[in-house]
Amino acid sequence: MSDPSTAAPKHHRCPWWIQYLLASPIRRFLEPADRLIGPDVGPGMTVVEPGCGFGHVSLALARRVGPSGRVLAVDVEPRVVERLNLRARKAGLEGRIRASACGPRDLGLAEHAGQVDRVVAIHVVHELEDLPGFLDQVRALLRPEGRLRIVEPRHHVSASAFAETLRTCAAHGLVEVDAPASPRRRLEANLAPAREG
Repeated sequence: MSDPSTAAPKHHRCPWWIQYLLASPIRRFLEPADRLIGPDVGPGMTVVEPGCGFGHVSLALARRVGPSGRVLAVDVEPRVVERLNLRARKAGLEGRIRASACGPRDLGLAEHAGQVDRVVAIHVVHELEDLPGFLDQVRALLRPEGRLRIVEPRHHVSASAFAETLRTCAAHGLVEVDAPASPRRRLEANLAPAREG
């Protein structure tokens, strides 16, 4: 029998059905998607959203990028992706969103290497099985001027755990930019590829 004090931490992923709560009108009021996305997503951009769920953020991203942009939304749950595709059709945004299922350790977006303007990871980084592998994939996807935005929920992630996430990001070539001068209300960061040399 193994010693529980040395066992690896158990991986946690919210069940797929929780998306019904996360897509509710109450969430749209309490946590508007535009506030989560931040101000620097605009027309014509290519944006990746890992852990897209039913599309609380994806639909807002599709509106922001406009007809000339695209949102590459991925999730490990195929049922969730089907629901997002349905919501995108109903909203008239299906031409801007490409939603697909991905693996727990592979975003499945390698063909978009060097083409992505923003990766928007909202309330998902703490659920990743392989943060270093995810960051390496993000770095490969981003254009040189691209950005990764991370927002984590306070009720799941401590300040010290978030600081560790930022250290891991830096170790994988993604450094914080535009850090707020005042204390953060949410656990969030904007990161960019580190400059070589």
